[in-house]
Amino acid sequence: MTENGYEAVTIDTSRPHPARIYDYLLGGKDNYEVDQRAGDALAAAAPEARIGVRANRAFLERAVRYVVGSGIRQILDIGTGLPTSPNVHEIAQTVAPDVRVAYVDNDPIVAAHGNALLSRSGTTRIVLGDLRDPRAVLDHPDVRRLIDFDQPVALLLVAILHFLADTDRPAEVVATLRDALPAGSFLVLSHATGDFADRTDAQAVYTNATASLNLRDRAEVERFFDGFELVEPGLAQVPFWRPDTPPPPRSEEIGFYGGVARKTS
Repeated sequence: MTENGYEAVTIDTSRPHPARIYDYLLGGKDNYEVDQRAGDALAAAAPEARIGVRANRAFLERAVRYVVGSGIRQILDIGTGLPTSPNVHEIAQTVAPDVRVAYVDNDPIVAAHGNALLSRSGTTRIVLGDLRDPRAVLDHPDVRRLIDFDQPVALLLVAILHFLADTDRPAEVVATLRDALPAGSFLVLSHATGDFADRTDAQAVYTNATASLNLRDRAEVERFFDGFELVEPGLAQVPFWRPDTPPPPRSEEIGFYGGVARKTS
């Protein structure tokens, strides 16, 4: 057992892992040779991949600042992945120090890095849970200890739903989570797309990975926001969602949609 109570796990380095590929493309160190090869193959198939993941991360930062600036004081981040500084709680707490963040991921490797996320004040927790079972996530005692579902919550589903196949019923997953949120809550969501270029070869990189890559078009991504009202500028390529710096070169090619929406009733 680790000091946080998680069982020790054997890390499978024989197959690339989406979170570790993402970490590699961001310039992180929590990845292995198999992930680096997959990341390089992804960048070869989709030349904008590296700027795309950085733009997606920058979108997350802006979106978190927006929802906290709008009064949110608790965040449920599902599919958090490996720690990347600044983490969500670090971003949020620069705006409001009392923000609470529950991180959820189905990968024990992420839990093994939990110490990098947990604050001594008890305002953050990391929970092992699977987005495919949203009811179990919502009912997890550690989530319930931190998140009060009678008060507005920001739900973060950033770069995670494209790892759910249609057979996983992602729309139903999002609807279950939405229905648990009170009025005044927010959904922050980003999703990979092939709308701007043929990315069949990029999808193939994930054939031998631990999760497939399921690209969806604009209309399919917009449907995840059913029951919410998108805030301006609506669903956009991530570099163009309320940018606070000039978008990077080749932003028009970036295959990530992002949006923030509010639940009004």
